[in-house]
Amino acid sequence: MRRSLITIALLALIISIGSCRKDFEYSPSNGNLEFSRDTVFLDTVFTNIGSSTYSLKVYNRSKEDISIPFVGLQQGETSSYRLNVDGVAGKTFSDIPLMAKDSLYIFIETTVNIQEENTDQFLYTDVLQFGQGNNSQQIPLVTLVQDAIFLFPDNNPDGQKESVVIGTDANGDEVLTPGFQLNNDQLQFTNEKPYVIYGFALVPKERQLIIDAGARVYFHENSGIYVAPEASITINGALSADKKLLENEVIFEGDRLEPEYEDVAGQWEGIRIAAGSIDNIINHLTLKNATIGIFAQGESPLSPPTLTFQNSQIYNSSKINLWGKTAVISGANLVLGSAGNSSLYCNLGGSYSFIHTTIANYWTESYRPNAALTINNFDSGNLNGSIGMDLLKADFKNCIIDGNGNFEISHGSNGSNTYNFLFSSCLITANLDNIPSDNDGIYNFEDDSQYKNNILNGRSAFESTSKNDYRLMPNSEALNAGNKTDALAVPLDILGKNRKETPDLGAYELSATD
Repeated sequence: MRRSLITIALLALIISIGSCRKDFEYSPSNGNLEFSRDTVFLDTVFTNIGSSTYSLKVYNRSKEDISIPFVGLQQGETSSYRLNVDGVAGKTFSDIPLMAKDSLYIFIETTVNIQEENTDQFLYTDVLQFGQGNNSQQIPLVTLVQDAIFLFPDNNPDGQKESVVIGTDANGDEVLTPGFQLNNDQLQFTNEKPYVIYGFALVPKERQLIIDAGARVYFHENSGIYVAPEASITINGALSADKKLLENEVIFEGDRLEPEYEDVAGQWEGIRIAAGSIDNIINHLTLKNATIGIFAQGESPLSPPTLTFQNSQIYNSSKINLWGKTAVISGANLVLGSAGNSSLYCNLGGSYSFIHTTIANYWTESYRPNAALTINNFDSGNLNGSIGMDLLKADFKNCIIDGNGNFEISHGSNGSNTYNFLFSSCLITANLDNIPSDNDGIYNFEDDSQYKNNILNGRSAFESTSKNDYRLMPNSEALNAGNKTDALAVPLDILGKNRKETPDLGAYELSATD
């Protein structure tokens, strides 16, 4: 009995204390709210594609608990913006409580149909309003919406997405992925509107995909371009007058345009060139944030050119920037920047020739298992290396091979197939204290037949490796170190500067006006 009386007394005391509290007595907001920003910019989105979620923090700096009588979009239910206030979705809200010295988050998204506006690009705006009448406060919402040409798989009669074959796996089985075959009227990408690709766009046999100067191509997650056997791709980018606008550059990247996605690797799959596809030509392309930037397969090291590649850059791939497998590739004025594995992978033999190319891997997002440049003449997926192909040539002239590792060249010869390579007038990061186990003198940097007039462990001095800006600074040891005769084959650098007299190594020439 006594225990029961004590319990009742305690309950009465708690109720008495609670009745004196004013936790649930809210004063109307008097317009003194503070905000984490005075305008919410939702950046650029494509028409009918949802934006990222943006947040606005609302502060009650006063000593009183308040109630915000109205929170909502000025356009109400007709607005293309969407809100989430305190975990509740909607477009208008009433009597939102906000404790003294406390804050709440409001989350904002949008999806806009630009076709309704009969324009290619416009600003879509609304106002987020807090309170009404004289005490109301407003936060503008601003979104740049851009029209585009959307290419995507259709649904089959059974309701399944259209699929395409993009090669075979290690067991020889076909790899099937959501995608579609480009029609004849889709085989030229112009610069009139951006292109947004969903799934793999397949260039069919005996057809050529032509991409005009200034084209912009954006890829959704798990998307890319597949160039089938006997098909080809030609990218006709050109030198731009405006180095920021890059009006003539062709740009491939993911379809998330918000700033927080600008340097996110692995947003899309990349470009795949099948064995049997020849005479692919790429000029003035910037390709970024893929899984494997370009994967080009050849059929033999004696095949016609698989890929001719110049004045271009690939960087921030989550795996490899450029992967050639038994391919025949020539490259000039290339920048192969940071990647989660190798920047350049010359695999299972082939024939490769690179001049004035910057291969620089300063990846910091995770552990990087391989060197910036990896070369071998066997199938790395075959544990004993018994599947081999001749490496007829892997020539690097007036190049930079650099990175944040101690040894940025990795050779792999099976000892049976041909393995020919040459580094001539290159700056190479290769700390001899960390030299890999030698393979028949393959790392003998004093052998003039394989290593000629190179600078070992010199200072590259790039402008900003974190931003994949591999222009040279005045203290670079790559300045004036190039072979003049070789430079005559590529007299202009990637930006159109003359390099014939005193060529610098790599893709960029430092001029007197820099």
